[in-house]
Parts: sequence; structure tokens; C-alpha cells
Amino acid sequence: MQAIRLEQHGGPEVLDLVELPDPEPGPGEVLVAVAAAGVNFIDIYQRTGAYDIDLPGGIGLEGAGEVLAVGPGVTNRQVGEIVAWAGTRGSYATHLCVPADRCVRVPSGVTAEQAAALLLQGMTAHFLTHSTASLREGETVLAYAAAGGVGRLLVQLAVRRGARVLAATSTPEKAELVRALGADEVLLYRDVDVPASVRELTGGEGVDVVYDSVGAATFEDSLRSLRPRGLLVVYGASSGPVPPIDLQVLNAHGSLYLTRPSLFHHVASADELEWRASSVLELVRTGALELAVHERYPLAEAGRAQTDLASGATTGKLLVVP
Repeated sequence: MQAIRLEQHGGPEVLDLVELPDPEPGPGEVLVAVAAAGVNFIDIYQRTGAYDIDLPGGIGLEGAGEVLAVGPGVTNRQVGEIVAWAGTRGSYATHLCVPADRCVRVPSGVTAEQAAALLLQGMTAHFLTHSTASLREGETVLAYAAAGGVGRLLVQLAVRRGARVLAATSTPEKAELVRALGADEVLLYRDVDVPASVRELTGGEGVDVVYDSVGAATFEDSLRSLRPRGLLVVYGASSGPVPPIDLQVLNAHGSLYLTRPSLFHHVASADELEWRASSVLELVRTGALELAVHERYPLAEAGRAQTDLASGATTGKLLVVP
């Protein structure tokens, strides 16, 4: 088999394509022929060392493909099934052993590529709109990076929940994409005073929730865009991590709430994983959720895929296709 191997932290050049022995599934595992692997910011954080991981090892947490073999004790998966996962490291590979209770069956009508493009970002958008903030009809939210992989899905799910969506993005071209997804207003956040624009659009009140995946560059504007007792959800840091803050800042801005959630705490049980995964897969199957793949890359170009993702110039999902 072939796989991307990470021997040390560093830039995209440390992602080496290597030949490895074919794996065999252990107890509770299934062996999958990887059809596609999703490229996510967490992959970059792990590559650079921003997130600590054991080295050497594989990289990539998300993918989908056909089950080739099942290990001892596996009763819930069968050879020939198409499955998807969003938490098994080493997905940038031609083959991978995945715990059977951490992958989900992909329903007929959804391709393996679609599942690989959806699962991690789709379940992230799901917990952000259904759990971190259980959005209700009439609430107003501000979503940064709204044309990105998570952003596009978050906008659509927030609209389905009945929220008014103010979408922040970087270019007029991205603004048109986001409007087509149902956003009520679009702000070019690099060109305008975002808090002032938000106040103008909300009658001076501010929004109920801010979804911020940009981090350091937008954190202060996010705080200033909230209504009193509003919720700031920082779920990414594409511009760098948010520096430590004095908690009194939250009081000064109106007794605000602040959280930094992770998908893996929202799919910890098999039941919750199945609920979130099946919810977003069904929306794609029925055409109720628009899923966009920006580009596909061969394994050997995984570094370029990560570079493109970090550039902020992409819209939708990037896939590594073995």
C-alpha cells in the first residue's frame, strides 16, 4: 500500500509518500480501500505541531471507501459495504484499518467521494447549529469563512433551523456563492467594519451567535458583534490561535459566553456519531444540502492540497484521491 507518512513536524514538504506493508484488520477493525480522504485544517495543525501527535505516523482523519475485510469480533460491518469515518488518523493512504464502531455506512445514493467530502465538516456544522447553539427560529448568527468547507454547510444548516444568517467572507465571488446558499446578508470582512455593519443590520442589538473559524484576526470583532449574553463559538484558527484573554472582557462586552468546541467531543458515543452522520448524509442524499468539492489531489500532492487550503483561496472541500 501507499500512504503519506509524517516523520517530523514542519511545512508541507515533510509529507512523504511511502510504500508500507498491506495492513490486516485487528479485533474490532475493518480494512478499507480508501476511495477519497478529506483535507482539513486539523491535518495542518497536526503536521505543524500546533496539535501534538505521536510521530512517526500517518495523517488525515477523514475518508470513505469499500470494506475489504473485517477483523475478529466485527458484526456490524460487512465486506463490500461503503463506509465513512472522521476520526481515524492515517486516511491519506490507499488502505486503512478503521475501528468498526467509528465508521458509518454510506447510504445508497451517496458516493464515497461525497461521504469523504462531507463527514467531518458536515458533522461539525451539525453540532455547531444543533448542540453548541441549538438555533431557533428568529435568531441571528454571524458566520465567518462562510464560503469554506464548514462555512458553506453551516450556513445551510443554520437557515434550515430558521436563523437569520449574516455571512462573512473575503471576496465578491465568494459572497455570491454564500448568497446562493441562503445567507440573508454578506459582509466582506476584510473591507468593512464588521461590528458596525452587524449593529446596523440588527438595529443596534448585535447577533445571538458568532461562529468564528478564523481566530486571532477576527476574535475582537466577534466579541463586539454580539448582543448582551450572546455566544461566541471559536471553532478554528486559520489566522492563528486566539491569545489568552482576561475573562473580565466577557463581562465588559455584555456578560458574553465563549466556547471552543471540538467535533470529537460531540461524536464520542456510537449513538451520537450515527445520529450526526446519518442526519447530514441523508440531507445530501435527498439534495437538501449542497456539497461542493473544490479540487481533487493525488496522494503525492497532499502537501499542495494543504497549502491550498491554508491559502484561504478555496471554496468547498478538498480531497486527496489515492
